[in-house]
Amino acid sequence: MKAQGRIDRLGCLISADPPLAKLQAGAGGLPGGKVAIPQIASIARLARSLSAPVSRPVIVADGPHSIELMVDAHPDADGVGLSISGWDSIAPVPVGGSLADREHDFARLEADGAWESDSNLRVLRLSDAVDGDLGISPTAVRGVPLTKIFRLLPDDQGDLPILSALANRIPFTDQAAELIESNALPVRLSGEPVFDDSGRFAGLRGRISLPSEKRSAPEPDIGGAYPADDNFARRLDAALRGPIGRIIHNADAAAAQVDGPVRRGYAGYANDIASAARHLLGLVDDLSNLQAVERSDFTIETDIVDLADIARRAAGLLGVRAGDRKVRIDRPAEGEELPAIGDFGRVLQILVNLIGNAVRYSPEESAVWVRSEIEGDTAVIIVADQGKGIALDDQQRIFEKFERVDPSEPGGSGLGLYISRRLARAMGGDITVDSAPGQGARFILTLRRAPEGART
Repeated sequence: MKAQGRIDRLGCLISADPPLAKLQAGAGGLPGGKVAIPQIASIARLARSLSAPVSRPVIVADGPHSIELMVDAHPDADGVGLSISGWDSIAPVPVGGSLADREHDFARLEADGAWESDSNLRVLRLSDAVDGDLGISPTAVRGVPLTKIFRLLPDDQGDLPILSALANRIPFTDQAAELIESNALPVRLSGEPVFDDSGRFAGLRGRISLPSEKRSAPEPDIGGAYPADDNFARRLDAALRGPIGRIIHNADAAAAQVDGPVRRGYAGYANDIASAARHLLGLVDDLSNLQAVERSDFTIETDIVDLADIARRAAGLLGVRAGDRKVRIDRPAEGEELPAIGDFGRVLQILVNLIGNAVRYSPEESAVWVRSEIEGDTAVIIVADQGKGIALDDQQRIFEKFERVDPSEPGGSGLGLYISRRLARAMGGDITVDSAPGQGARFILTLRRAPEGART
């Protein structure tokens, strides 16, 4: 079955085939009113902000049941056209007798660690073995997105094997990743799809492989900034991440009214709770990164990376946020290359921070420009906004820990620029700022340019 629909430039569902109209009504939306199905609204915003078609699988509530949809969003000058297929009802995962089978399968997969997720990559279980080797509390991370525990890294072709597995419902192997809360400890993930008794896709399960030198090894005596508190800080991070993740999940579910309508105003309260929890989770991430960059033995292994490509990826990740704020991100053109010496994940982290800050402090209907340049032996990425600018006296202070120009404004923890500069300098580069009050700000990331003819 397919259903067509159309969303205008104001985000209103101005036309919808009967199945889509029924979903809109079931989510509390009005005919011709704002799109009330959060998953579809989010995909439409992404397509509009990218000015490109977007296709995503989603699971939405349909009364007491859930259905799996494939949403194709096609933006144009007047709004976004929708083509929605699938409409497969999802039966609840059975419990009871199958639990023993799941425990048996989980035990069979035990290696350095084993994991299992639901269809949205939220962790259902981690084996107890990971507590010792990886420093993760299995109970603390239940319900947390897998990507909040592992930073997934692309392979040599720039692909993520786990995403192909999700899209095609097939096993995958050798997904490179870093354990976020253990100072970017490298791991390898493998897994296979899980199906319920009705044959519906229910999630993934697999194993975690550690580098050989890390298996069952005692904690190293690293010295430096956190010699005594390293284990405590890591456990504290894990203990906070799980509960905060559950708060976000439950608040989002309440706001989306997936279990039925809620009283007037409560959905707004739930959105506020989710926003506050995301802010706390961001602070947890910042503190984890702070712990890493301040260690005396902190180093970054570098390779040849394409700064222009990473800038495009970072801009894409922030497209929805920018669209919500009515800010346009003008990124490097497709095909533009800028080879440099760095680490893909760390450069992406830096540029997400710089572009995210630019979006946050930009006025509505303005633009953020991301440009790549070459200056002699230096590769340069410039992120420029049309915000209110930064006074000369504040331009050094914003790179210090917990410092912000105006703490009364909504924003982060005051750690993002400090961590980003430490990361840039660890890769042999730097971050500087050029700004004046009322004239916006230009943040400049510099890294060593790759040798002539080098390819990423």
